[in-house]
Amino acid sequence: MKKRIKINKTIIFCLFIFYLISILSISSTLNYLPETLNNLVIKQTIFYILGIILIFIMINIDLNILINKAKYIYLLNVFLLLLVLLIGTETNGIKAWFYIPIFGSFQPSEFMKISLILYLGNIINKNRKNEQSDLNLIIKCLIITLIPSILTFLEPDTGAVIVYFVILIVMLFVSGINLKWFIYFIFLGILGIGSILYLYLYKQDLFINIFGSSLFYRLDRLFDFINLSGMQLNNSIISISSSGIFGHGINNIPIYFPELQTDFIFASFTSCFGLLGSIILIMAIFIFDKEIINIAKNKKENIYKYILSGICSVLIYQQIQNISMTIGLLPITGITLPFISYGGSSLISFIILIGIVLNIQKNK
Repeated sequence: MKKRIKINKTIIFCLFIFYLISILSISSTLNYLPETLNNLVIKQTIFYILGIILIFIMINIDLNILINKAKYIYLLNVFLLLLVLLIGTETNGIKAWFYIPIFGSFQPSEFMKISLILYLGNIINKNRKNEQSDLNLIIKCLIITLIPSILTFLEPDTGAVIVYFVILIVMLFVSGINLKWFIYFIFLGILGIGSILYLYLYKQDLFINIFGSSLFYRLDRLFDFINLSGMQLNNSIISISSSGIFGHGINNIPIYFPELQTDFIFASFTSCFGLLGSIILIMAIFIFDKEIINIAKNKKENIYKYILSGICSVLIYQQIQNISMTIGLLPITGITLPFISYGGSSLISFIILIGIVLNIQKNK
């Protein structure tokens, strides 16, 4: 008799809470959006329904097949990142999407996170089993991460590039490599960033000739954060700080700011539901993340630990980055809030990751 698979009720319950918060938040932004986007609530609901179906599919597949084929999944995603630069749809100066009739836009960089986690997990696991050197492992993993990072940077999408390197750093740390390598790379990173900032501040013409105007604009956004200037950030802070304990009410965001249904969804939700609403959301996020961390802690198989550490790193980084950038604590990098922000590619990619988590949990 086939053993019945137990579903983690805490994770599923948190996903239901996220769905409600997402729908309420997106619905509240429609007053500021064009009439052509009035179907966002319906589309987000469809994405969630599709996501729940994918979770049950992911739970019931043999995860080892995905892990063993991770190299080919990774190469497919690299090909899609290259293809999107050639024939992708450009929106707001960013060429990061394929437009698919009926289904809408598809963003390859969101799915690269999945393939990168699986492939890096596979590489790290083989390296540790064969007792190869730390330097050999670092070089392999760095090359694997740099290829999609360069392609994604050219879109340009700096936020996704940062996510790729967060995955790399956390997974290497969990693999147990010598900490001296982190010190070396931190030093090289500081040296590289310092050189770029010097050119940006004192040799701007040379900077644009070398790196182009796109990176110059992105650094401008960084300095907007440092100076707490810029309409998007200012209006977001005004909207949040004026919401009080209970907020302005559903569908009653007091002031407009760009990307209020995607990158700045936390500001939209807090504006409507105030401090109480934001506490409920953050508590749900905390319970959700803690449950996944507990699953990782209870797994003895190294390959699963590496994969789960990569998934945790994406979730926690994007949650902290997204919430912090809406209140001026971190730079604006175009990062979505997992499960809350509108977007099919983002939502489906994170739900696939949760399907992997639940699949790992069922394996004794």
